Amino acid sequence: MRNRSFLTLLAFRIQVVLAYQIIVVVVGWHIYELTHDALALGLIGLAEVIPYFCCALFAGYAIDHHSRRMFGVLAALLTGLNALVLVATTVMAPAYPSLWIYGAIACGGVARAFISPSYNALFALVLPRDQYARAAGIGSSVFQLGLVVGPALGGVLVGWANMTTAYAVSAALALSAAITLQSLRVTEPPSAKSSAMFSSIGESLRFVFSNQIILGAQALDMFAVLFGGAVAMLPAFVQEIFHYGPEGLGILRASPAIGAIVIGIILSRYPLNKHAGRWLLAAVAGFGICIIAFAFTACFWCAALLLMLSGVCDGVSVVMRTTIMQLSTPDSMRGRVASINGIFIGSSNELGAFESGVAARLMGLIPSVVFGGTMTLAIVATTAFLAPKLRKLHLHQLH
Repeated sequence: MRNRSFLTLLAFRIQVVLAYQIIVVVVGWHIYELTHDALALGLIGLAEVIPYFCCALFAGYAIDHHSRRMFGVLAALLTGLNALVLVATTVMAPAYPSLWIYGAIACGGVARAFISPSYNALFALVLPRDQYARAAGIGSSVFQLGLVVGPALGGVLVGWANMTTAYAVSAALALSAAITLQSLRVTEPPSAKSSAMFSSIGESLRFVFSNQIILGAQALDMFAVLFGGAVAMLPAFVQEIFHYGPEGLGILRASPAIGAIVIGIILSRYPLNKHAGRWLLAAVAGFGICIIAFAFTACFWCAALLLMLSGVCDGVSVVMRTTIMQLSTPDSMRGRVASINGIFIGSSNELGAFESGVAARLMGLIPSVVFGGTMTLAIVATTAFLAPKLRKLHLHQLH
């Protein structure tokens, strides 16, 4: 924490996460207010994940072969521009406002394709290798802090002011994030040796798919979040089950991150080393159990507690996976491997939102969430069987 460059990078991360999370929570409320359709909530995720998928691998290649910082700055500026478009949808009331909202979210998917690889590549530049595990815990806590404050702030701004104000605050935070990253003092290494784009991307794909530990950790998290995420359906739960307003949505959206912050701080002080693979598997299983229990509760504050416990489990998973990726990846391909990780992990939230919307339409709201949690438990069992190297992993084996 005495590393000034690391603190600057953390400041960038929390600002861009706050900007993005305010947009996500307000857009969910905005769309549900316009349509009152759970499937429309799921389409928010689909609108983002399609451009994200299309850009992620190319973003990783660009970051490895050009300035890591420059692409992070440009991505933050694009996030701010998207927020301003959303401001316009509330002020000008255009025809077909849902299409404008989905279009802005799609551009947000392009921006997000560059943010995570930039952060991960810069993370490895500003820290010595022996600090990766502790720094991953701190970085996870900062990220989760954004997940707490962002939804809560978005809900409060909508409830006490209006959606226009919430979107404008998001735009200001994104601009501040771009300025912060531009001020980062870091010496970037020479760009990776120039090579054909597709062969370079293929090299990174072969690296990930030939490494059972990285592949197992990423696939575990991807499919668990894909089926186990109940967050996309929270606007429907808040209005139809708990009968709260946007402030209630902010509380529930923030609850998982509160648990993740607590466990992230603990893991930054006491990083897990022995039985890291078993801890990862147990954490994802705990996440699935919490999601199943959430589906059956009609008590708002019990639901918030269960979501907080799911955040504790998810926080362990995030720190373990981040540390594994940082320790296992060669410096020359950090951007590309981070982009592949983003496809596995980052896109699973949006695909999970779409899956949750479709499942809620077909099964009903509560059965769809129970189904997702049950599938998460099945995925943990399958991963433990198919990836024995991950199951037996101790972190010191990767140093």
